Amino acid sequence: MQLSLLRNLFAAGLLSAALAFAQGPGGTIYKVSITNITKGQIISPVIVATHTDTAPPLWEVGSPASDELRMVAEDAMNDDMVAKLGSLAEVLDVKVIMGAGGPIMPGETASAELEFTGPYRWVSAVAMLVTTNDAFTGLNGVRGPNVGAGVHLAPAYDAGTEANTEMCAEIPGPPCGNVGVRMTEGAEGYVYIHPGISGEGDLTSSGWDWRNPVAKFVIERL
Repeated sequence: MQLSLLRNLFAAGLLSAALAFAQGPGGTIYKVSITNITKGQIISPVIVATHTDTAPPLWEVGSPASDELRMVAEDAMNDDMVAKLGSLAEVLDVKVIMGAGGPIMPGETASAELEFTGPYRWVSAVAMLVTTNDAFTGLNGVRGPNVGAGVHLAPAYDAGTEANTEMCAEIPGPPCGNVGVRMTEGAEGYVYIHPGISGEGDLTSSGWDWRNPVAKFVIERL
């Protein structure tokens, strides 16, 4: 899957893997796992956080994406979102879940352990579907389990910050490799459920399309 391209694409994301923020007293542990359940899309390293129910949502369907979300959804650039979450008093712990090679490949499961305590029992996560203009998936304020594990199936969302040209000139993931190139003319301007890959540009629907959901999240109390 063009490993050199993937290394370049996720260089910034890999730097974020060492970052973990902890605020407030010590607590218990949630193990958060994500499985890529698409056939062909690669999921970027996943930002995941534990927080209170008063923390601002990572996105709101029908509303414009934040700059931090835009950077994740367009180019899998995690640093600004990690930093923003780490600065919030409502957030206890932030990690970046990595696959074996950085990104999470189709069929692969990756996980990380996060601290939770008291009111910091909610979990949010976000990552890019890399062979798209601005598609992402994740969790947006899910209550962690008191015991055992909870399973959550997540769809793909469109950040609405780029037009869905499906042209390699504006897509960071394989087979394209154009990080940081945007086509904003025709962007929808709000977050919505992604319609998938139509095959009208450089990408074939047989190779890169999906049917929701695209990711399975498991939150387990250890």
